[in-house]
Amino acid sequence: MAGAMTIEKVSDYKDVTAYNNYYEFGSSKSDPARYASALKTTPWTVDVEGAVKKPARFAVEDLLKFAAQEERIYRLRCVEGWSMVIPWVGYSLSELIQRVEPLGNARFVEFVTVADPSSMPALGARVLPWPYTEALRLDEAMHPLAMLVFGMYGEVLPNQNGAPVRLVIPWKYGYKSAKSLVKIRFTERAPVTSWNRVAAQEYGFYGNVNPNVDHPRWSQASERRIGEDGLFSRKRKTLMFNGYEAQVGQLYAGMDLEKNF
Repeated sequence: MAGAMTIEKVSDYKDVTAYNNYYEFGSSKSDPARYASALKTTPWTVDVEGAVKKPARFAVEDLLKFAAQEERIYRLRCVEGWSMVIPWVGYSLSELIQRVEPLGNARFVEFVTVADPSSMPALGARVLPWPYTEALRLDEAMHPLAMLVFGMYGEVLPNQNGAPVRLVIPWKYGYKSAKSLVKIRFTERAPVTSWNRVAAQEYGFYGNVNPNVDHPRWSQASERRIGEDGLFSRKRKTLMFNGYEAQVGQLYAGMDLEKNF
């Protein structure tokens, strides 16, 4: 995956683990690090269902055996305008998809995350419909850059960053990279996803990083790299598809990317 890597400076571990969006634990960026330790990540299973030949319930330990894990340094870009560079550990999501053998009518993949009231204090706030759900087109999910992640910085994935297993879709805004997965469902029709359900005008189904399509409340033309907040630091120019245009641009050939944002 040489083309997927970046030579940019990797963000500090302390920043990546202390500054997060994980609304089940609270809306403040510091809430996940403060509260996520209560989430029990063992034992853990992920159900794979829907339009597949081989539906199954996998223990996370089984998922770890499906393919050799590798470290990939990917940019993470949040729709709110901040970014990080993180060394993720995992393998291509396609490894799992191929094992369950999608049926001919499978066009989309839905991802459902954990919703545990006993450990997630903000579920009662009803900021979003729980459990949190996201989705990709099947061809997006099969792209080699789409990653099933179990760790980062050579260590086990911290709870606040989506333990024990999450998605990383590096060319899309962070809300597409669902954390703490418990279900993967293959469907014929596009699933309704959480942020798109509550604010479709702000959070599109595709969620592709695009400096030319602004959020209704702020520009997406630039971004703030967490850890570079010095007095004279400048915002970075946002790159199309988060810098992965050469790898993924063909997925959207002929599409109106302003309408399909």
